[in-house]
Amino acid sequence: MSICDVVIPCRDEAAALPLVLAHVPADWNVIVVDNGSTDATADVARRFGASVVTEPRPGYGAAVHAGMLAATAEHVAVIDGDASMRLDELVPMLDLVRSGAATMAVGRRRPVGRGVWPWHARAGTKLLATMIRRRSDVPIHDLAPMRVCRRQDLLDLDVQDRRFGYPLELMLKASRTGWTIREIDVSYDRRAAGTSSKVSGSLTGTLKVAQDFAKVLR
Repeated sequence: MSICDVVIPCRDEAAALPLVLAHVPADWNVIVVDNGSTDATADVARRFGASVVTEPRPGYGAAVHAGMLAATAEHVAVIDGDASMRLDELVPMLDLVRSGAATMAVGRRRPVGRGVWPWHARAGTKLLATMIRRRSDVPIHDLAPMRVCRRQDLLDLDVQDRRFGYPLELMLKASRTGWTIREIDVSYDRRAAGTSSKVSGSLTGTLKVAQDFAKVLR
């Protein structure tokens, strides 16, 4: 039985997955959700021991939700598949949730070098985190790029967004439901060579995410 199922939403992350899956904690199960990849993402994931779920609907929220439906462990985690963050840094988050100290533990990205986090992406994250703090009792500074909670708690929350607004809706609903949310620092590095960001890689990508967030905030 898996201690925790970790869901990794992926689109064209074949070059990054070997780095990501090199740090799977003992007794954890990995579910890679292939969200329309045109490369060998699914094949690489299986080669490194991950289960693969295919989600044809494009969108971060659609991929995460598909992974949650496929998970079977009591606790679930989510992390990006670009190798910018480490799977083993999810372990202390799981400890917080299992101990009862938090309903959900989330990561606060701390860049490990210069130029890791583009200015437009960092500014957008700071603005949205500030808005969440003002609208809720959640003292966060990032949008939960890594997170751990009980699977049933998350499904009961009934997050509906299937695009990039998913993390924002998650945080707002969690606050309204009375979740205890704890934020801890996590390392944030450059994404793997040979991959490109769907969000922070360009100003256009960041603006698209901002549009999704605006829909959630209405």
